Amino acid sequence: MKNLLGTGVALITPFNLDLSIDIDALKRVVNFCIEGNIDYLVVLGTTGESVTLTSSEKKLVIDVVVEENAGRLPLVVGIGGNNTQLIAEELLQTNLKDFAAVLSVSPCYNKPTQEGIYRHYKTLSQASEKPIILYNVPGRTGSNIEPDTVLRLANDCSNIVGIKEASGDMAQMRSLIDKLPSDFLVISGDDYTALPTILEGGVGVISVLGQGLPNEFSRMIRLGLQAKEVEAFALHNAMVEGMKLIFREGNPAGIKAILEAHGICGPIVRLPLVEASSELKEQINKFMRAFIKIRA
Repeated sequence: MKNLLGTGVALITPFNLDLSIDIDALKRVVNFCIEGNIDYLVVLGTTGESVTLTSSEKKLVIDVVVEENAGRLPLVVGIGGNNTQLIAEELLQTNLKDFAAVLSVSPCYNKPTQEGIYRHYKTLSQASEKPIILYNVPGRTGSNIEPDTVLRLANDCSNIVGIKEASGDMAQMRSLIDKLPSDFLVISGDDYTALPTILEGGVGVISVLGQGLPNEFSRMIRLGLQAKEVEAFALHNAMVEGMKLIFREGNPAGIKAILEAHGICGPIVRLPLVEASSELKEQINKFMRAFIKIRA
């Protein structure tokens, strides 16, 4: 899985004013990321508002991204949820030939025990023809995948190859890196902890801000992987305000506001999310102007 090192980005799903998928904007986002030296693309993640998309819309997004990417970067697809059997069936029914791996979020709302989480992922591993990356985001799911459960899955399921860790807990991140086999991918799922994760021994990040500042974010990650801490932290510090702003009113409203400032797509999101406020957009635009000046 060495093709999933460095900076991945969780692609947004752009919408038109009538809430239909903006295909042209989606193509622009894909090319913006590729031209910005991103290492791989994640389709239909949380940032892509996948829970608001119909099955036919998910297929459309996949088809557009696969065609526009044209084999240039590795692709990962998000397939996850809190109905284990339904997700297993989706894994069996989805054409995964163009994807390097599946990113599968831990079940939300149900709040399973560690044994329940283990059995959930073991069931998915048996249904998937592709490697699986676990996705731990307790702030959204209501439960945490503990390091011992990750280790158990890594040992028992050969096609579970990594974890996107978005707990924001660096002690837990260090525990994962220390306990897991050296070839198991420990990936930051949080922009703010991406560089510290890499300096602790992680392999990269699946980023949100990296979609809006692809050149700078991917450069920061590469510098971190090269242990060039001073240069990497200079970029981190320059971007940290943007990392905070894009989540202030929910994801992906903030990153869509950045992409709107770039002229790449509109700011539209689907309910229950709402478009970034005019105040947040002004703060984002102010950050962008200052960032450009710093980088000039």
